[in-house]
Amino acid sequence: MITKVKDLPYKRATVEELAQAYGRFEEAVKAATSADQVLQARKDFLEGGICDFVTASALAQCRFTLDMNDEFYKQEQDYYDENGPLASNLMVKMADLMLNSPYRAELEKALPATVYLNYDIAKKAHSEAIIADEQEENALVTEYSQLMSGIMLVWQGEKKPLSFVRGFLEDQDRSVRAAAAEAIGKGLESVSDQLDKYYDDLVKVRDRMAKKMGYENYIELGYYRMGRIDYNKEMVEKFRANVLESIVPAVKAIKAGVAEKLGIDQIMIYDNDIVSAEGNPRPMGDKEQIFAAARQMYNEMNPEIGAFMEAMQEAEAFDVEPRIGKWGGGYCTNFARFKQPFILANFNGSSGDIDVMTHEFGHAWAMHKANHQGDPECDVGSMETAETHSMSMEFFSWPWMHLFFADAKAYCRKHLSDALTFIPYGVIVDEYQHRVYAQPDMTPAERNQVWLELEGKYRPYLSYQGIPYLEKGTRWQYQMHIYESPFYYIDYCLAQVVALEFLAASMDNYEDALARYMEHAARGGTYAFNTLVKLAGLASPFEEGALAKVIDNIMAKLNTL
Repeated sequence: MITKVKDLPYKRATVEELAQAYGRFEEAVKAATSADQVLQARKDFLEGGICDFVTASALAQCRFTLDMNDEFYKQEQDYYDENGPLASNLMVKMADLMLNSPYRAELEKALPATVYLNYDIAKKAHSEAIIADEQEENALVTEYSQLMSGIMLVWQGEKKPLSFVRGFLEDQDRSVRAAAAEAIGKGLESVSDQLDKYYDDLVKVRDRMAKKMGYENYIELGYYRMGRIDYNKEMVEKFRANVLESIVPAVKAIKAGVAEKLGIDQIMIYDNDIVSAEGNPRPMGDKEQIFAAARQMYNEMNPEIGAFMEAMQEAEAFDVEPRIGKWGGGYCTNFARFKQPFILANFNGSSGDIDVMTHEFGHAWAMHKANHQGDPECDVGSMETAETHSMSMEFFSWPWMHLFFADAKAYCRKHLSDALTFIPYGVIVDEYQHRVYAQPDMTPAERNQVWLELEGKYRPYLSYQGIPYLEKGTRWQYQMHIYESPFYYIDYCLAQVVALEFLAASMDNYEDALARYMEHAARGGTYAFNTLVKLAGLASPFEEGALAKVIDNIMAKLNTL
């Protein structure tokens, strides 16, 4: 019988217990007379102290995000915010022992290649000198998350959370969409001083960490903290340039077509999620009907995937209803000790409900494979790899969209259009952060001006004019990744390109493409990102001409829809 997620036992895993486990590991490694003995010591430490610590911290964070007013889990989250950097310090010590082992040559042959690459990155990403700064950073992020979960917008005479009101940005009625954008702007403006202060404090503490470690600014440290082992800032800059050259003109043409259909001269921010004058497709049925359709879809897609969806639902491993005090985003996490993934989302009645369900389930599927057959230190891979699992699963779900929508083709048309138009937005978020961390002393007004400049560069078809507060260049303030996970967002863009390649392959030969995807997900992080993509028979997003080829292929697919 499967244990429900709400019944999983929680017990604080202390950093002192983790330190004791590390002490046993260190003693065993120093006394080892063979590579096998080092490997056994590593296995014991990973499956013992580390697994307990990461499981407990994941459970605490999950239960805190489900109700950010829960005082018990707020205290637990505070504990891991304070002690997480101490745990990271122990992990760096572990990496140092493994890097300097006299049996290193044998160990490297026995372990996936990424393990030692990650050890090297871990040493570049953390130092004892920045522990206090990491603790301060964690506390600021938690406070910011609490602020965002508590923002209540006045909507149609009632107070509603931001995640709920955002659903009305897809309403068929343009005046309703405009009202939703205005409500969001006013809601953010009501806490604008706090939002600016949190971000300013976060930028300053991250810049301070980088300089303590000898880096010019936070950008290099940020890349190391993201675990990037086979691409760098210069490659990302070239990717953004390729987006500007190959994808922005295509998206501009798509938006011109949408404006013509809507009979408007200018695409406003509240028109950006609309693809037709008939309005966006909305899912049929309530939450229960959506998840019943999901069971049918995944059982028909593949028996193994279907059995996992059945197990996730039996474990009640989804929480998708928005409510006051709940964290406003979406995520998939993993409780390693129990080999149990969990998905949080905020359904709002839009087609995005299906996007987030299939997206997060792609993450869960990869976590499931890593839980049962992967190396714990490789896990599902770094974040751009993890996002290929989720974004590709969205597209592999296409043949079953008739179970969710009255007009499945309309959904696919919107989904593909959204996927393309997302990439320019994603590079705005990325370049914005590069600009901010290169000049950490910018004022809030200067940061807003940078955002407006980048909007004009990558989304020249879009206007915020007349929308209170947002027209000042503050749209970035409700992109929580900017506060919580710096430099994460480009990972979505890279993964979106890979997902579009999988889509094209699936439309040519679905069974072959699905088999390649399943093998790709099962490899987890045992190879670096670019190698994983090539092993799946796809082109790396960094390859010369890759984006132009993807765009040509996908625009042809879009025209058939």
